[in-house]
This record gives sequence, structure tokens and C-alpha cells, in this order.
Amino acid sequence: VHIIGIHGMGGLGKTTLALAVHNFIALHFDESCFLQNVREESNKHGLKHLQSILLSKLLGEKDITLTSWQEGASMIQHRLQRKKVLLILDDVDKRQQLKAIVGRPDWFGPGSRVIITTRDKHLLKYHEVERTYEVKVLNQSAALQLLTWNAFKREKIDPSYEDVLNR
Repeated sequence: VHIIGIHGMGGLGKTTLALAVHNFIALHFDESCFLQNVREESNKHGLKHLQSILLSKLLGEKDITLTSWQEGASMIQHRLQRKKVLLILDDVDKRQQLKAIVGRPDWFGPGSRVIITTRDKHLLKYHEVERTYEVKVLNQSAALQLLTWNAFKREKIDPSYEDVLNR
């Protein structure tokens, strides 16, 4: 089981990168789950809600009702430890989220992969995630090139737009 962390400031494409990885490799696993907006969802609905989504998706069961996040953690550990799963947790911001959803690597079956995106690299260190990747801010030239491709769908543009794009 490998747990991988992707960290960097907001808006750099961590979620997009994690989603692309998910779409590319999900077929190689027994089950997969992409839990998006963990920070927002856990603040709105709590950890039990996220655990229920995860368990429903990975076990193929509907209406999983949990009485506590501790029950959810125990169920994740016991029901998934023989399954090869791909789990992506997007925008994690608290230790409790990792403790409740990921726990330890032995919660999942051999060959499983867990990818965590976060703005807080210390959160990954706290959870003993050894493989981490920092998404860095683009330099001026690369940012301008990306904007040009997205806005105009081509590499070269009319010079009259350069001033606006640089701003």
C-alpha cells in the first residue's frame, strides 16, 4: 500500500492532477473512490458522511449508516483490508480527516494506492506520508503560455493582446 501526498498553494491544479491520475489508473484496482472537497464536505456534513460515501462506493452498498466516525474508521479498516483500492482524498485540511478515512496503510489491501491533496505539507508529515510532491507556482512565462493556450487555443496571439495578458 502506498500513500502519496500532493501539496501546494490553492489554485495550482492539485485536484486536476489527482483527477487525471484517477482517470488514468482506476481500472487497475478492484474499486476506486475520488472524495472531492474533503475540507468543505467535512465542515458541512461531518466525517461520518464522508466515510459513508467512501464505504458505499468501495463496497457497492447503499445507505450505510454510521453512529460515529470511530465506527466508520473501524468499518473502513475491517471491510477494505482485502481489497485493492484507489482512494483519492482531495483538499484535506485536518489531521482528523486522515485519521478517520485513511488511518494506516494496513487498512487497505495489497497494491492499494491512496493519494491526498492538501495545502498543508505538515499534515502529510504528521500522517507519516513519505512520498510527497509539491506543485509549484508557474513562472511568468509558463503562466502566460498556459493562459494563452486556454484563452485562444493556440501558441501565438495578436500582439495587441499582450499587454492585457501580462497584467
